[in-house]
Amino acid sequence: MCSAARPDDADATGRCPDTVLVEREGELSVLAELVRATASGRPGLVLLEGPVGIGKSALLRYLADEGRAAGLRVLQARGDAMGREHPFGVARRLFAPLLESADDTGPLWPARAATVADVHRPELNVPAPRGSGTRADDDVSYGVLLELQRFVCRRAAQEPLLLLVDDAQQADPASLRFLAHTARRLAGQPVLLALSRRTDTGVHLPLLDEVAAQPRCRVLRPRPLGGEGVARIVRQITGTDDEEFHSACLAATNGNPLLVRALLAALRHEGRPPTAQSLADVEGGSTVALFSEPVLRVLRKESAETFAAVQAMAVLGDGAPREMCARLAGLDTDVFVQAVLTLATMGLVTATLDGRDWSFSHGLAQEAVLADMPPEQRAGEHRRAARLLLDSGAPAEQVARHLRMTRTPATEAWAVTVLREAAHEATLRGALSHAVELLRLCLPQDAEPAIDPELLVELGLAEARVDTHAGIRHLRLALERVGDARQRLAVLTALSSALVRAEQTAEAVSLLAEHEDAVGAGPGENAQFLQAQRLLLSAWDLPSFREAADGDSLDLGLPGDTPSERALLATRAAIRAAHTEHVEEALAAARRSVGQGLVASDSWVFLATAATALLYADRPGEAAPVFRQLIEAASDTRTEPSFVSLLALRADACHRLGELPEAIAATGAALESAPPERAEFVFALPSAIRIHALLDQGDLAGAADTAGREFDPAAAEGWSWNELLAARGRLHLVQGRPESALADLTECGDRQREWRRTSPAVSSWWFWAGTAHLALGDTRRARHLAEEAVSAARSAGLPSALGRGLGLLAATYDERAGLPLLEEAEAVLAESPAVLELIRVQVARGSALHATGHGEGARKVLRAALDKAYALGARPLYRQARQALLATGARPRRPVSKGLVSLTPSEAEVARHAADGRSNLEIAEALFVTRRTVELHLTSIYRKLGLSGRGELRAVLGGPAGRGKNGPD
Repeated sequence: MCSAARPDDADATGRCPDTVLVEREGELSVLAELVRATASGRPGLVLLEGPVGIGKSALLRYLADEGRAAGLRVLQARGDAMGREHPFGVARRLFAPLLESADDTGPLWPARAATVADVHRPELNVPAPRGSGTRADDDVSYGVLLELQRFVCRRAAQEPLLLLVDDAQQADPASLRFLAHTARRLAGQPVLLALSRRTDTGVHLPLLDEVAAQPRCRVLRPRPLGGEGVARIVRQITGTDDEEFHSACLAATNGNPLLVRALLAALRHEGRPPTAQSLADVEGGSTVALFSEPVLRVLRKESAETFAAVQAMAVLGDGAPREMCARLAGLDTDVFVQAVLTLATMGLVTATLDGRDWSFSHGLAQEAVLADMPPEQRAGEHRRAARLLLDSGAPAEQVARHLRMTRTPATEAWAVTVLREAAHEATLRGALSHAVELLRLCLPQDAEPAIDPELLVELGLAEARVDTHAGIRHLRLALERVGDARQRLAVLTALSSALVRAEQTAEAVSLLAEHEDAVGAGPGENAQFLQAQRLLLSAWDLPSFREAADGDSLDLGLPGDTPSERALLATRAAIRAAHTEHVEEALAAARRSVGQGLVASDSWVFLATAATALLYADRPGEAAPVFRQLIEAASDTRTEPSFVSLLALRADACHRLGELPEAIAATGAALESAPPERAEFVFALPSAIRIHALLDQGDLAGAADTAGREFDPAAAEGWSWNELLAARGRLHLVQGRPESALADLTECGDRQREWRRTSPAVSSWWFWAGTAHLALGDTRRARHLAEEAVSAARSAGLPSALGRGLGLLAATYDERAGLPLLEEAEAVLAESPAVLELIRVQVARGSALHATGHGEGARKVLRAALDKAYALGARPLYRQARQALLATGARPRRPVSKGLVSLTPSEAEVARHAADGRSNLEIAEALFVTRRTVELHLTSIYRKLGLSGRGELRAVLGGPAGRGKNGPD
């Protein structure tokens, strides 16, 4: 695909200085259209796919030229096998020109992508449930991804961006996750993201598949050249019109442009004429081999200095400092620069005249040089490169990269030190798979007893979350050898968590109980922490839970002065509240845990447990802000199953408060990493909350789709399966299948009692079971469930549950007998945050008033219900209220929403963030909603408040102290 008419213009690889793309008119048209769209402010996404040599890189070069001509800021990077384990290596190379510039008014590079931040102590990790679905390579901090995305948005606000990544299949996993994250969030940004990937490597990368599946993505698959295309290249390079030779080239290369040029280059450098017979003498082998052979043949004709230089460059990789390359090659810097310029004239590298900036022209050239080196020599060169980098003060990660390439255990003390330092940095970043690989290089072969105990601890802690069984083995060894109390605590908690993931919960609980009194003297903090951990872990297994709960005093009298006391208080409070035992004390203990706890010193997992106790004590308004703050603080662990549970609990709180969009958004974020088949235990709770919220919004199809997810059979062993049964039962009820509903709901109730989750505030299963009984004409059973709930809620002080129970109880009587119960229910719910339940009761009370001849009172109550249902977007309740109002003879007016009090909780929260100066993207990320949702909320806010735009919001809201009551603090 060259335009040069003279054969001598082709380089060692057959490339010509001026390239014309042959038979690529369709692809060029699409790329030009994307550039024009981005230049006008619209986003774009394109993925080029095909085998090596098909012309993907040439198309990206064309795209880059078009982008520059259209005024786009072009940023380019290429994936390479050498840098796959250097986190964010491709992303750093992509943004390098911006990092070097001085005209950026914002941060040049997100802090958490460059430094270690938000370190979570290993001993505070709560395990994934067995088979949690987290992948070993899925260990990139969500916080970093979020900051990188904001960095891109800030730059795009200054000028349209064209982000090009060639050979994306060889990009490091962290960069791939960033690219996939960005591809999903291009809406509204003048950013064109263009990637290429090889399809002949046999490597399957789901993240790139995810990019290709995005609705806006244009996937281009250049086809092999036809006869005319091959003939055109042959004429341009050789000048011959020999049709037999053209046909022979097509047959030998199957129309692969790179292979056509490589074969022609081989003929030229061998001094053979461009004939079919000459071609038969050189063809054969794979595309890579046919490309490599002419490259190596030419290199071997060069001087020893040039050959040594290119080997050093291949080992160190694109852009390595010339002084470093010269030292590795054993050359003076001036001699090395001359060698680089020689390689540039051959077309193997592109370089500046001083040799400071250089890169291989094609990744295959670097691969060819490395493949030509014997394995022993290649390993030795990488080890030498590592030492040179260490001596020059290079970061540990960069040095470790070369030690990894030796594929042999590190024996020298300096190498072990570097690997452990790099592993420590990777662990702090959350890149546990990488940390494990580095630490395993430190292990002496066949000498397990000689392993340093400190190394065992480091390796076991990292392995416990990516290779459970290996982590268990090394943590057991570490537990035998470590004497320091704090280290033993870290080992014990990590080991117990790993045992749970390995479906050995009983052993985990037993292990923690055994060591509660053996983890150190002092005030007993370590023992208290292990007690809390034991109670928490036992929740994955019913027999273990019952044994642990029965064996614990569940005393709520601790002052909560230390993190360990607060952890134990939180766990005990959640158990007590769920079982309707000493709810007032449990509520006080949970408030103590939350009020005295700090994210900086307390485990966010146990703070979330305290918030769960608030939720189970029927205080969702207190729990919701805690969950929100913890999500913001713990965003670096978004891939952890415990974070999935945190999102689900926040969604539960939002749903109880009537914040349906937030509940749906949070459950969507929680289910984002769920596998399409055989989902694990951790995804049961977010699925349940999502079904309830979608039903309340009137999205029956969405609820049914969520309920249809296939789960692993082991998922039914945990308590959250109870909630999924309740949600499925409610769905069956809405679908008009009360018998099926009652089967699920009855099973849920039985399981709840086994798990001691008997509080009517924990789950709504009893309400829907009572409704199913009524649908089947069984008033007696429905009344029994309602009376049980009312009695428990009254004695425990659970307002929302009491109001719901009174509403169900009223439904078991006729309208006249039920009216007093509905009046009490409305009064109770009016003082609670359970607005959905209030609407439900008001609809029932309005209908009862109408049936008993109180038309005016009925209309007043039903209009109030109608307005509330409209504000919340609760379409089924809105329809019920409207139909009941029509039955009274009234003409329902269109709900009018004006002023601060008219803002829904969702709108109030968006308004608060907007008034604080956050962008739409930042608000969307903070609330786990789409940017389109934020825009719709803002439009509604401006209409209700009579504002022209965002600039007036702060004055209307009156600052942080003057926000409306619907705005969460």
